[in-house]
Amino acid sequence: CLSAGPKTMSVEEYETIRLLDLEGLTQEEAAERMNVARTTVQRMYADARQKMALALFEASMLRIEGGNHEFYREGEFGRGCGRCARQRLGQGHGRGMGQGRGRGRHR
Repeated sequence: CLSAGPKTMSVEEYETIRLLDLEGLTQEEAAERMNVARTTVQRMYADARQKMALALFEASMLRIEGGNHEFYREGEFGRGCGRCARQRLGQGHGRGMGQGRGRGRHR
């Protein structure tokens, strides 16, 4: 069922589009960069493409918001892949989206 209302894409879905389509990374490389399983990247990419296609087809607004993500600290952006700077600052080791690498949620 098509709805002309605004579509909402998570920041993670947006990031998969950026990494795969803009930067040309493989799904495996994107998964490593995002610290999630490849199948998670695959699912988010498919969801993001569907939302973009619907927004274009229906000429509706596309919002990018929400999700479970970390932003770079001041001065971190542009240092290699980004993971190194986060690891150097002791970040990026928490459990978030994709936890357990395909083994389900562990709490």
